[in-house]
Amino acid sequence: MKDISASPPAEAPRGNAGAGPARPRRLLVRGSPRRSAPRAAALLPGLALALAVAAAATAVGRLLPVVGGPVAGIALGVLVAVAARPGERTRPGVDFAGRRVLQAAVVLLGARLSLGQVLRAGADSLPVTLVTLTVCLVAAQWIGRRLGVLGDLRTLIGVGTGVCGASAIAAVTPVVGAAGAEVAYAVSTIFVFNIAAVLVFPLLGHLLDMDPHAFGTFAGTAVNDMSSVVAVARAYGGDATDQAVVVKLARTLMIVPICLGLAALARRRAGRAEAEGSTGAGPEVEADAGSGVGRPAPVRITRLVPWFLLGFLALAAAHTAGLLPAAAHGPLGALAGFLITLALSAIGLSTDPARLRRTGPAPLLLGGCLWLVVTATGLAVQFLTGHL
Repeated sequence: MKDISASPPAEAPRGNAGAGPARPRRLLVRGSPRRSAPRAAALLPGLALALAVAAAATAVGRLLPVVGGPVAGIALGVLVAVAARPGERTRPGVDFAGRRVLQAAVVLLGARLSLGQVLRAGADSLPVTLVTLTVCLVAAQWIGRRLGVLGDLRTLIGVGTGVCGASAIAAVTPVVGAAGAEVAYAVSTIFVFNIAAVLVFPLLGHLLDMDPHAFGTFAGTAVNDMSSVVAVARAYGGDATDQAVVVKLARTLMIVPICLGLAALARRRAGRAEAEGSTGAGPEVEADAGSGVGRPAPVRITRLVPWFLLGFLALAAAHTAGLLPAAAHGPLGALAGFLITLALSAIGLSTDPARLRRTGPAPLLLGGCLWLVVTATGLAVQFLTGHL
């Protein structure tokens, strides 16, 4: 071991946290006004690029509602990343949009949920929702492992298929810390089978002679993104659309327990890894800057429950209690949709195409298997409960 007592005396002040020369540098790192302005300015190039891609994706989504803005954002972002290869100047803003803007979008998703209305209207579909979701998540892990799909990616595909597509992937991404390439692959996989549902499900409903209410329950359970749910239900006709939308919103509520469970699991894994790598100070030790002595780190509520999930619940509760003006519901929902498009555009811009190629076709195969599992399970539960 190196004898630190043999170090030249002139070097000692450099490592002494209490010495005079080190103090100005530490104050600068802690966030003096001199650093805040350059950091904000550094976000502008990447945010401007992500906004431009999101605006184009929104236009594509309006022209092709089945595709939708979020999927178009991912696709256009990847195309720009491959063709233009944005430099390091854009990275801070792109990373900010892919993380912080995504979290803000999840909060705003709560504005479109009236908890009481959804629970009352969706009560008869609750068994179908819970069973299909449980089967989907279990199948995602079991099939994903056998196909060699990595943990975060199979979680994203499972949650996206079982809950509500791109919105669920957006909510789960900050919780599990998934990479941009994994998010891009998961959203793209969900999109492929949304298109398949639009083409196949109305034919299947007529083949099984389903009434509009039953088909609405089936569509709301087995189709992912809201735009695709509406497209499938409208293609069937009758009152299927209203029922499908209510069931879909009831499924959206499942984001809450899933995110809580994943956050607890991530926290436990991080604590275990930190404890295993600890040299004796313990997993929850924080250095005191003034004394250099270790002290327990404070327990933060956002480490147990992500702040954006609390915001989601607060906004949904405000909607339920009538605290949000009715005129604000539409604009807030539209803003949430655009922010998701912006965030996924940024994730597309930060995607490594080479990593996508190395991932191979296994995630797409997993998405196909889960789509079939959810479809078969939904129909089976409806049949067993007398709704088919």
